[in-house]
Amino acid sequence: MPHVTPIKIRGYHLDLYGHVNNARYLEFLEEARWSWFEQRADLNALLGAGHSMVIVRMEIDYRYPAGIGEQLTISSRLGEVGARSAVIHQEIRLLASGRPVVEAAITVVYVDKSTGRAAPIEGPLRDFLDELA
Repeated sequence: MPHVTPIKIRGYHLDLYGHVNNARYLEFLEEARWSWFEQRADLNALLGAGHSMVIVRMEIDYRYPAGIGEQLTISSRLGEVGARSAVIHQEIRLLASGRPVVEAAITVVYVDKSTGRAAPIEGPLRDFLDELA
């Protein structure tokens, strides 16, 4: 079941054309991911001191412009989990109509901070991600 995060469009989210700036959608997606993980687990404890999750790829399709005062919902769900990476699927919709605004696939890699290289997703982190999928 996807996690849902609400967002209300404010004036500072807009660009000169009067709709949400494309870079703001990245912030909305990030806010939703943090909300989702914070609700489900202590991410810092789960990752451990020497590891982190790093975004290595973002695929974003912009479907419809959103404007000031509109309410959005961001649904986040875990897709594929590999040996060292996972894909998070996110969708932003207008709350009032359900119309799709943004669709995204975010690939994250589990990284060993001491080497800067991808590390295997195993143990408690694997269990956590399998539970989310």
